[in-house]
Amino acid sequence: MELIVSAQRISRRKLLKTTALCAAAAKAPFVFGKKEITLRVMGTHVTLQEELRQKAMNELGIKIQFEPKGSAAVLQKAASNPGSFDLYEQWSDSINILWQAKAIQPIEVERLKYWNEINSLTKTGKIIESANVGAGDAPNKILFIQPDGKLSRQPSPLISYMPYVHNTDSFGYNTQVIPKGESYKTESWGWLLDDEHKGKVALVNAPTIGIFDAALAAQAKGLMRFKNIGNMTTDEIDQLFDILIEKKQNGHFAGFWTSVPQSVDYMVSKRVIIQSMFSPGVTACKGKGIPVVYAAPKEGYRAWHGVMCLSSKTEGHVKDAAYEYMNWWLSGYPGAFIARQGYYISNPERSRELMSVPEWNYWYEGKEATEALKGTDGRISVKSGEVRDGGSYIKRFSNIAVWNTVMDNYDYSLDRWYEFLNS
Repeated sequence: MELIVSAQRISRRKLLKTTALCAAAAKAPFVFGKKEITLRVMGTHVTLQEELRQKAMNELGIKIQFEPKGSAAVLQKAASNPGSFDLYEQWSDSINILWQAKAIQPIEVERLKYWNEINSLTKTGKIIESANVGAGDAPNKILFIQPDGKLSRQPSPLISYMPYVHNTDSFGYNTQVIPKGESYKTESWGWLLDDEHKGKVALVNAPTIGIFDAALAAQAKGLMRFKNIGNMTTDEIDQLFDILIEKKQNGHFAGFWTSVPQSVDYMVSKRVIIQSMFSPGVTACKGKGIPVVYAAPKEGYRAWHGVMCLSSKTEGHVKDAAYEYMNWWLSGYPGAFIARQGYYISNPERSRELMSVPEWNYWYEGKEATEALKGTDGRISVKSGEVRDGGSYIKRFSNIAVWNTVMDNYDYSLDRWYEFLNS
């Protein structure tokens, strides 16, 4: 009875204040607890960069650990031990392996703040209607999770990965040694197998990537033809590796790199003059004074799409923090940051306001740089007057030969790849 009387004496203002304090207290365990969370992000050196980690921690108020590895190593660890990470950052060719291994869980579209801003490349496979989709696993083919658990292009409220970073890849070559070619006209994948470059060629040591660079080169040289380069038969795989093994035994290849820093070292040390490359490697080489051109092959690019995946073991507040981190990646700053190393983001307009006009015009529009531009390392990577190799975002993604893909005969190709490396 005394409690009832006491309650009746509380003023309306005090009651409202008390209610508000109670509500805040109810939320406090999550807010305070979140700051004690450590979000473990596994991926490659391409996106797991210290400046991004520090920025994300400052803005989100959570601890973040980055574990960068080479492409093959990170995929192997993630597929076999989903408890070793909370978020996985790599490329779309890893999705089928991770999904089949039950290493990742569905991502809820409704929890992705910027989903409606993501452009058509991921959702339809085409940046514009007239673009060439390319062979292999275009990102839309493995994005949406169906009621039966399969991945397909049919839109659904659950997805296998959050789309973010992407690019078209080719090879880089040192114009101090190899005369500069013409984009989409004379530059060719076949250059990787030219005898005149013997002993100065490298490939990326990633079975689901390097095999396509090699296949595009062999086809461009007229050494063989593929019925479907995005899904090779075992006979085609055998023919391709017979060619590569013979080349290797004759001393054609100088090495096989496993990380972007290693590819930069190969070029800077003059170990190679031409090799498979990723855009950050090209940017870094230019920053070090090595005139590397990122080829725009007349046969088309090998394209890839970045994937951010949620471990099947991630739950509770860590899972909430993972969604915050995913949303942060599409919030503007990260997209502007990675543009300076030549990468695109899935919702570029949000990053545009954080880039200077000269930066946007050079990296996205393919226009001439009106001033010197710096890369992510703070060094000048683009000189005034330069035009981006391959041109604009739309131009590059309209010329795709094949997407990074895990083929039906992946296991067989993997065996042949390691046979090649050890030959």
